Amino acid sequence: MKRLLKNYKGHLTTRNNFFYSLARSIISQQISVSAADAVFKKFEIKCKCKIKPLTVSRLTIRDLRKCGLSRMKALGIKSLADKILDKSFNPKLIKKMSDEDAINYLSSLRQIGRWSSEMVLIFFYNRQNIWPVQDIGLLRAISNNYKKRYLPPSSFVNKLQKKFSPYCTLAVMALWYSVDNEPVQY
Repeated sequence: MKRLLKNYKGHLTTRNNFFYSLARSIISQQISVSAADAVFKKFEIKCKCKIKPLTVSRLTIRDLRKCGLSRMKALGIKSLADKILDKSFNPKLIKKMSDEDAINYLSSLRQIGRWSSEMVLIFFYNRQNIWPVQDIGLLRAISNNYKKRYLPPSSFVNKLQKKFSPYCTLAVMALWYSVDNEPVQY
């Protein structure tokens, strides 16, 4: 890890746009980084570079599908926009929640599970101790850097989490960077 941290020159930054971060996370679910980037670019163009709940609420599911989104992802992003606009979901409450409570609150949204919640906690809220064990990039990086088979044994992944706590997020960022020299952002 010392070598990885020495090579990793990045740091966590936030876009200060909760909706943007969560929409990006939904789009990125279960597809490659390059595919997610391509779909997100189309989504951004469709939103005229204003990725906000009001902008998305005016788009149809069909509009979103033309960007390359699956029906479920389009419904998830529309639902998120509606819940923020009608104030039935309040992202400001998350700041005061524990990581686990925040994950549960975020997971109450359509198309949002643990992985998406963790990405938002890392990239929007800059939480310092997130260890997303469902993230393929993290698991691949652990395999590569610790000479473990892919998928690394969960006992080893848990051991690393304990070792890096309470700074798991920094370890995750360095590990991601080791397999893809581009800084990860949502």
